Amino acid sequence: MATRREHDFIGEMEINDELYYGIQTIRAVENFSITHDRLYNYPVFIRSFAQVKKAAALANAELGLIDVKIKDAICHACDKIIAGEYLDQFVVDMIQGGAGTSTNMNVNEVIANLALEFLGHKKGEYQYCHPNDHVNRSQSTNDTYPSALKIAIYERLDKLTQTLKVLKDAFAVKAKEFSHILKMGRTQLQDAVPMTLGQEFETFMCMVEKDIQHVLDARNWTRVLNLGGTAIGTGINSHPDYKGIVEKKIQEVTGRPFTIAQNLIEASQSTGAYVQVSGALKRVSIKLSKICNDLRLLSSGPRAGLNEINLPKMQPGSSIMPGKVNPVIPEVVNQVCFSVIGNDLSVAMAAEGGQLQLNVFEPVIAYKLFHSFLMLDRAIHTLVDKCILGITANEKICQDYVFNSIGIVTALNPHIGYEKSASIAKEALETGKSIHEIVLERKYLTQEQLDEIFQPANMLSPHVFKKHKD
Repeated sequence: MATRREHDFIGEMEINDELYYGIQTIRAVENFSITHDRLYNYPVFIRSFAQVKKAAALANAELGLIDVKIKDAICHACDKIIAGEYLDQFVVDMIQGGAGTSTNMNVNEVIANLALEFLGHKKGEYQYCHPNDHVNRSQSTNDTYPSALKIAIYERLDKLTQTLKVLKDAFAVKAKEFSHILKMGRTQLQDAVPMTLGQEFETFMCMVEKDIQHVLDARNWTRVLNLGGTAIGTGINSHPDYKGIVEKKIQEVTGRPFTIAQNLIEASQSTGAYVQVSGALKRVSIKLSKICNDLRLLSSGPRAGLNEINLPKMQPGSSIMPGKVNPVIPEVVNQVCFSVIGNDLSVAMAAEGGQLQLNVFEPVIAYKLFHSFLMLDRAIHTLVDKCILGITANEKICQDYVFNSIGIVTALNPHIGYEKSASIAKEALETGKSIHEIVLERKYLTQEQLDEIFQPANMLSPHVFKKHKD
């Protein structure tokens, strides 16, 4: 096995010459065996880091801080990484000490060695293109890590928006399909007043639609970067014009409307954007979990539950009870939502835990946010493909609940008053008689009048009736 010898200020190390990363990356791998979840599992983060490095190289070259040939080599390396190549070279654990320095150096070393090959040199011949002096020129971990993270989050929010639109459209299909099915609405798990099953699914659709807007709004919190702030936001070791030039370059490289913060000291220590984004993910999760709770309840049974809808049968539900089928898809989505809500607490604690001019806990923030994005995306597609699109309705059961319900007595209030309606409800509960039967026995209304009042269209929206005499 061919090796090369690299050094840092701690010492020297023999490195497999096939590897594009170097000594600082290897030290990080040895130090941080925490999650076993590596950078290469999050290509969007690696791609965003390469975009930051490319923008920096372009700005440095324009300012005459690095040679044009070195700039071209760094950009070539970045383009390869942006295209998805060499992902296996990004091996640092997602949770690490050092505020992300290990991630930044992993990126710097890979880019430097790719650039060296492009220039016709061997890996490790850093006198021609150095990870710190050239790839990291005018930069610090403290501005590149959060900038790359925000760029990646922006992209993930965009993808989540598209996924949520798939969910919204699936509910819209079912809302239309079930628009004619009368059913009983419920409050506090008790009979309330009638609605349609289509209205119930339309409500799910509207809930998701509102969340789409909140996710889109959350993207705005990630658009402001602290790139150019270097160590603490003062811009030490950068050119006075670097900030303005790198802003244009990052816009060109990403094709996104990123800007550089006016106050880079504040931007370098602030984690408010991550808190906002995590809050949006928590909101999505809470509402998605509520929808799954409703689906499980509406499909409960089949003989001793509501049984108003049928979820697709995905697998046997018990090792002991033959014929049992469980709502496994909503159940797994519930659990994903619980996990995302827990991740939000981790983000909040990490955001609060930073001190003075830097928050060193951004790696766990990154890990939890990417974890939430990944799980939500997979869970929503699973819910759509394996559950929602296959839901069917038990129309007769839905309608029987309505006309056997005490709740429809509410529709009589405008015609005979609350007191008489309450008396009818009480007798129905005590005797088992239907509302219709009691009203006719007491001669409060005629059959014709009842037929008009209890027409589905008249119970589902505001309606003006002819006044009936007492």
